[in-house]
Amino acid sequence: MRRGTLLAVVVLVVLSGCTLPYAPDQFDEDRELGQIGDYSHDDSFAFDGEARLTESELEAASYRSMARIELLRGLPFEHDVSIDVITREEYREQRAEPANASAFRNELWRGAFVVDGETDVNREFDDLYGASVQGYYSDGEIVLVANDADSIRVDRATLVHELVHALQDQRFGLERRGETLDERRAEEGVLEGEANYVPYLYDQRCDADWDCLAEPPELTTALGERPFNVGLFLSIYVPYAEGPTFVSHLHETGGWDAVDRAHEERPNTTSELIHPERYPDEPAEIELEDRSTDAWELATDGDGEPRTETVGEATLFASLWANGVIDRPIDEGGTEPVPYNYSHPATDGWAGDAFRVYEGPDDETAHVWSLSWQSEDDAEAFADAYRELLAANGAEPVDDSSADDANAYRIDDEDAFASAYRVVVADETVEIVGAPTLEDLEDVHPIGTETAAVSLERVVPEAPTPAGLAAPTAGPGLPTASAPADG
Repeated sequence: MRRGTLLAVVVLVVLSGCTLPYAPDQFDEDRELGQIGDYSHDDSFAFDGEARLTESELEAASYRSMARIELLRGLPFEHDVSIDVITREEYREQRAEPANASAFRNELWRGAFVVDGETDVNREFDDLYGASVQGYYSDGEIVLVANDADSIRVDRATLVHELVHALQDQRFGLERRGETLDERRAEEGVLEGEANYVPYLYDQRCDADWDCLAEPPELTTALGERPFNVGLFLSIYVPYAEGPTFVSHLHETGGWDAVDRAHEERPNTTSELIHPERYPDEPAEIELEDRSTDAWELATDGDGEPRTETVGEATLFASLWANGVIDRPIDEGGTEPVPYNYSHPATDGWAGDAFRVYEGPDDETAHVWSLSWQSEDDAEAFADAYRELLAANGAEPVDDSSADDANAYRIDDEDAFASAYRVVVADETVEIVGAPTLEDLEDVHPIGTETAAVSLERVVPEAPTPAGLAAPTAGPGLPTASAPADG
């Protein structure tokens, strides 16, 4: 798992368009860990160090990798795994043309200043995945995506990463349970974190006492040069960047038993990934009062209840970074699984948030976003950063001499994020309202005596926690394989 800087890993994959037939479907339950059929974890092959493999060589390398994963993880594979290799063109063809995003989803990402109001967020996600996915695991099969069918290299990190997902599926299941954007990112942190942490341990053994497949030269492009949305990328990337640190912390403090428990009791917030000492935890409960006029209708879910989203600490960080508000240096000389983390004083104090969308005349949309913080200082730190974000997007403060316009900002109609915004800080709460015009701010959510009713009680589930779960290790990076959930 190579993570020198926040870069896009390009071309990592395997062989050419073929499906490898594996022999036995079910493995012997009584066999020794690290031994699968005729293949052992300490095997050496004549093709080790070669850039390209034949089908039979890839089959042997895959069985050996499975044996090594068993030894490292202390868990046996229950049955075989098939591997298919497709070209990137084939992968793009498999991805159906995305339907336009809902008004709610577009307003959510616009309100977070990640996707502007002129762009459909589903199209942005499609561009992101179509260009960056190196491989994925689905329904018992690993699919590896090759950029060039005539010049394909076997990348052991990608292969091992996806084999770990296969092991997870067999031992714990891969069903997603998260209901909010932040919950989905958090639970992906366990799955992708382990699938990047195990290859990290694997690489250490390759450097010490295992003969291993050669790693191809790193082919990377700087993040700022990526052809797709940086903010979206940073949001979906957090399970790969902070997940390995989270899993490493559990492993070092509670062994693999602690990691096993995390599969059952997954983290609920990306804050737990970024700050592992907070796990297990629950976000603050936020109750938002609907104060809109009849001209604006609150978006609801399928049951007719107000639809509420939680953006979370990681995506807040991604938004501030993508908009140039914060800058995080990257430690390229560290020895941890990942040399980069999503921690910053502007977002570290996140305790919870609730985002709601309103639909008004002429298909216009607006939003009310209440964010809870652990202290008043944390609330002020984020509010200051958010005002910088507004300024970076051309927002001008409205004349403070008018009481109705206090704390209000306006971005001109010619700009991509054109709208009026209000930012109010009250104790540990920051309330943000975004609407087409200054007048709409009052119609959507007039300033009340209380910006939001917030419960700051930190609810800790009654789950076994390994002793000594305290200080997190350092972290960062970029995905080597798999398509993450887009939230």
